Amino acid sequence: MNDRKANNLDTIKLAIRDVGLRATPARIATLKLLIEASSPLTHAEVVNELQGSGVDKATVFRNLNDMVGAGLLRRTELGDHVWRFELISEDDHDGSAHPHFVCVDCGVVSCMGNVKLTAGSLRLSKEFGEVTEILLRGHCNDCS
Repeated sequence: MNDRKANNLDTIKLAIRDVGLRATPARIATLKLLIEASSPLTHAEVVNELQGSGVDKATVFRNLNDMVGAGLLRRTELGDHVWRFELISEDDHDGSAHPHFVCVDCGVVSCMGNVKLTAGSLRLSKEFGEVTEILLRGHCNDCS
């Protein structure tokens, strides 16, 4: 999808079909929710948000994982043993994850899509292996 906020239902249906999945009402609602989300959501948060639409926990779990497998969503674990799901935008050309900030006080997770390792940091990190994720922890503005 060209625009992260492109939540037009036809666009969402097409995005789901383009990766070989059926555009069921539950998948459409799930993808729409994640397109509109400002940060990655847990399975429980997605279930809670879709509660009124009649989508059960197992269906949400299956759909999240199906969309991860199809390349629409990314699944991330930020050190707390909880999977979070977020949209993979077309800007993520190589499919790599972007950095996240986690507040150690309130637990809020924020995407830091524009933060990149410097050339020097990339060279140094190659001595240890491939960097697949950057996670920053600290105190958010609301908690500091």
